[in-house]
Amino acid sequence: MDPTVFPLEGGCDCRRVRYRMSSAPLFVHCCHCRWCQRESGASFALNAMIESDRLASLGEAPEIVDTPSASGQGQQIARCAHCRIAVWSHYAGSGPLVSFVRVGTLDQPDQLPPDIHIFTASKQPWVQLPPEAVAMPEYYDARQHWSPESLARGALLRANRPPAPAG
Repeated sequence: MDPTVFPLEGGCDCRRVRYRMSSAPLFVHCCHCRWCQRESGASFALNAMIESDRLASLGEAPEIVDTPSASGQGQQIARCAHCRIAVWSHYAGSGPLVSFVRVGTLDQPDQLPPDIHIFTASKQPWVQLPPEAVAMPEYYDARQHWSPESLARGALLRANRPPAPAG
């Protein structure tokens, strides 16, 4: 990933929801789980994890839709209220502090290839990964795969995460 390409912009099909990523993401996942396959209608989902304060709205605010997830904790999907395109998600683990930007909604999606392929145990058998691709049958340990800069940014996020509700 070339840091000189940032900021990157993207948005929905009707261009009412527009956003700007001000920096490189923490990490880019290509998820091959069956849940992502069903949700995207494709053979995988390609998401760039970035701190939400590094994601600026340039147009209309997206509609936040509560959606079930494989974890059972749900996710919030940011969709254009008009064309219904999903532009990013917030997962329960990090909540609204981290946005999982749908790479395909970027104006230049080729700038963010996957750093890792996850849940490859359930990938479609006809999907062929390049021999040099980092691929995990399930999930992974960020300490083993993220860059030192991303690990430091992740530590800041954890330090600023509000406590979980009691109960």
